[in-house]
Amino acid sequence: MRTLGYLALALQVQGAAAPEGVLGGNLLRLVFRSSWLAQFVLLILLLFSVASWGIILYKLWTFRRAERQSTTFLDVFRKSSKFSEVHAVCKTLGDSPLVGVFQSGYAELNTQLRQTGGVSVTAQTIAPGGVQVRPTLKSLPAVDRALLRASTQEINKLENRVPFLATTASITPFIGLFGTVWGIISAFDSIGQTASTSLAVVAPGIAEALIATAAGLFAAIPAVYFYNLLAHRIKLFATQMDDFSLEFLNIAERNFT
Repeated sequence: MRTLGYLALALQVQGAAAPEGVLGGNLLRLVFRSSWLAQFVLLILLLFSVASWGIILYKLWTFRRAERQSTTFLDVFRKSSKFSEVHAVCKTLGDSPLVGVFQSGYAELNTQLRQTGGVSVTAQTIAPGGVQVRPTLKSLPAVDRALLRASTQEINKLENRVPFLATTASITPFIGLFGTVWGIISAFDSIGQTASTSLAVVAPGIAEALIATAAGLFAAIPAVYFYNLLAHRIKLFATQMDDFSLEFLNIAERNFT
């Protein structure tokens, strides 16, 4: 019974002391008391974390706009009877990757039709006998290559800055581990200098090590999650551009070959 009483008393003391230690600012005090190298490690991890969150928020906002504008563009594209009508709305939907793909294919169509018949996609030519001249494509594979090149460029735009999240996810745990090792070294150095293994001697170095570990995980975990999320959404955009390219080629083949 006496042992249980001591255990209960110890738990009460620990419960009363925990909020004061964690919420009372001891964490910041440990950071400011840590060595310059540990503070430098924490600064690097903080910079990685801030940069990652900036990229994450910017990309989420950009992808949301691209998805909305892509939906609008596809509605216009499928309801319009002329490419010129679609081209007219492209300026207002510039954040959609489908717009870049369409403009590249549209430019290649115009170039070929001008070379073969002297007309563009929007022009109508009437022969001397009163028969409408139908413009024809010189090379449909060239249009396909133009669409493919534009798709690659749009994917590169979507992937811009996203690899930094992968870098953060892979490197920050090791930076935190370096801080952890340095904190443990400091703890053993304190033991050697004082010839004591008391908690008061060991705790600062161990706390410094654990703070570095936590900071590394704090930077790495969101970067891993959002990198996978953004990579998946880029893959969906790429699939959407491939489908649109096939749809564009089908229309071009039906009307200009």
